[in-house]
Amino acid sequence: MIDTKKIEEVVQSITNALPPGLVQMQEDAEKNIRAALTATFNKLDLVTREEYDVQTQVLQRTREKLEALEKRVTELEQNN
Repeated sequence: MIDTKKIEEVVQSITNALPPGLVQMQEDAEKNIRAALTATFNKLDLVTREEYDVQTQVLQRTREKLEALEKRVTELEQNN
């Protein structure tokens, strides 16, 4: 999911950089920039930091279970 707060921050910084003569066009510019950024970010198929952290934890638990199973298989092989 895209962090709309970050998009708004980028849109604000871009529109704040516009020359003063373009103030009346600022609203249209914000709308167009927001749409372009949202479309671009959606194409990138990004994940949130929270989703990344959750998957990292899942991977860590999976690795720990795999190591335990490998150790157990080794012990069973040595006993036979």
